[in-house]
Amino acid sequence: MSKLSKARKSREAWKNKAAERGLRNRRFRAEIARLKKDRDRFKVEAKEAKKENEALKAAAGAPVLKEKPVLVYVCFLLFCVAGLGFRAVSRVLKVLGGFLGLKKAPCPQTVINWVANLSIVRIQNAARFHNNPDSPGFVWIIDASIAHGSGKILAILALRADHYLRGGGAPSLRDVHCVSVKVSASWTGEDVADFLMETIKAVGAPLAIIKDGGTELAKAVKLLVERGLNISVINDISHFVANLLKKEFGGCQMLPKFLSACGAASKKLKQSVLACLSPPRISTKARFMNLRRLIEWADKILQHSPKGRAAKGSMLEKLRESLEGLPECKPFIKRFLRDASALAKIQEILKNEGLSRKTANECRTLLETALPPGSAVRNGMLNWVDNHMAAAEILGLAEAGALSTSDSIESLFGIAKTRGTGPVKDANRIAARLPALCAPVTMDDAEKALNISVKERERVLDSGPSLIKQRRKVLPDPGALESLASEQSGGGLSLIPRPENRQKNENNVIVSKGFEKRRDPESERVNETIFPAKVLVSGVSGAG
Repeated sequence: MSKLSKARKSREAWKNKAAERGLRNRRFRAEIARLKKDRDRFKVEAKEAKKENEALKAAAGAPVLKEKPVLVYVCFLLFCVAGLGFRAVSRVLKVLGGFLGLKKAPCPQTVINWVANLSIVRIQNAARFHNNPDSPGFVWIIDASIAHGSGKILAILALRADHYLRGGGAPSLRDVHCVSVKVSASWTGEDVADFLMETIKAVGAPLAIIKDGGTELAKAVKLLVERGLNISVINDISHFVANLLKKEFGGCQMLPKFLSACGAASKKLKQSVLACLSPPRISTKARFMNLRRLIEWADKILQHSPKGRAAKGSMLEKLRESLEGLPECKPFIKRFLRDASALAKIQEILKNEGLSRKTANECRTLLETALPPGSAVRNGMLNWVDNHMAAAEILGLAEAGALSTSDSIESLFGIAKTRGTGPVKDANRIAARLPALCAPVTMDDAEKALNISVKERERVLDSGPSLIKQRRKVLPDPGALESLASEQSGGGLSLIPRPENRQKNENNVIVSKGFEKRRDPESERVNETIFPAKVLVSGVSGAG
């Protein structure tokens, strides 16, 4: 091969090698550029992630409940809304303390003190709330309740007169405000009247008072009328219905036989395979308030036992063995269920919509359709509707709807006796928490509760030794029984708002004007200085 040929061949090899090297270098430069670009982007993202991480760490270390009023507000929500007891509130905050940034959760006694402060705040603001010029007036709900010990609690709740006009439905604890509460060893008509007068002097008189069929409350209202206060009185429909049923069926000869048959059936069914069919348990003190539940059970259970012979060893045979005597009560069950069902529908209408012209006509139509003309239950319920419609007309609530139930205060007593009381139901401790369980809780309530000092709380809530303290003191000491008599000499708890800029003249008590008067200043239906007429609606005597 000549030198020229060798040079050409070598040159071609060099050119190919240089082309390959150039292509490879270009690829390397593109890859390096891409890597540099990704590196710069990753550096920026890393810096941003570092900042976010530091911000999250800082936020995790800072408490969610930064201020004490927020912590108090959360405690109020857990107790009043969530329905937890004092120990449960403390345990929940202790468990969630790490997430909320709390170094130390409040102990149960601290939560108790905060709730007591809330009750004091509510009572202090009762006069200002009740005398709000924008308010259409209030209806008072009064009732008494017993607890352990000799103390008996008497409370007054206030509900806006236009509650149904605002579409509130059946009143709940969020809709009412506790005006005053007091504990006494006993309540007579004179004592209740004095307590009502003392509250009226502090906050003003209501448009009407709703009560149950208690004799002390009825006598107290009569005494108020004798003292010059012509306030409308509304009998709670639930107690009135119970008294109607008691008057109609209380003396029936089949009632004791029916109750005895239900008791025998309960004993036989509870420890058997048919335990799920056992009758419901009803209270014996207010039997006719919930006797309908037992009647409905009997009607349903008898439908499981049709006519004809039951197969030997079958479940029907076992059921019939447990229902001895109950089939003979079918006429009584049918009649009671007819009357009680009609009255239950009326209660549902009036509790959810109030007593107005519209609902009164619905109730009359229902009674005329469901009950025979000669029925005492029908006539008694029609009289109640007519009498209370007259009261609603005077109050100016014939269109808006008047309150006819005291279920709110019954619920309040039931909740207060079970929430945060422990095994010893001390009347003073229960009464001290009633105002806190009413009305919605706000942040403003928490801030005001923190401003209540220890001395003020002790002064307001000082009602003598509690039952728990007495038990710890007397039970281990056999010779300390006589000390109980001396300790009971003092009065019970009393939470009554202070009068604001009111004259001390006892005769200067102006009853609140009617709801219609507040809505229409030109209306002359209600007198300017005193309630226009006395409307005392009488109910059936006796307790349900």
